Amino acid sequence: MGMSTHVVGFRPADEQWNKMKAIWLACEAAGIAPPDEVLVFFEGEPPGDKPGQEVRLETAVTKWNDESRQGYEIDLAQLPPNIRYLRFYSSW
Repeated sequence: MGMSTHVVGFRPADEQWNKMKAIWLACEAAGIAPPDEVLVFFEGEPPGDKPGQEVRLETAVTKWNDESRQGYEIDLAQLPPNIRYLRFYSSW
């Protein structure tokens, strides 16, 4: 089993994002599936502890390594507008 590391960006939660999260949580508490519009908004993933709308960073993030290290390099000039948070995480 290997480990992989990811980098994602987030735009701050706005009124729409907070409303969609409230709907998701209400449906979860009621034991029913969220409406399709909410599922699409969150791309089928629970909002969890995300600080806002997740944004993919394909153009700004590249893998980097040298003889004894590996990681990611982020070109700040290539970040999409309104990115406030960067999250680095590893998964197994």
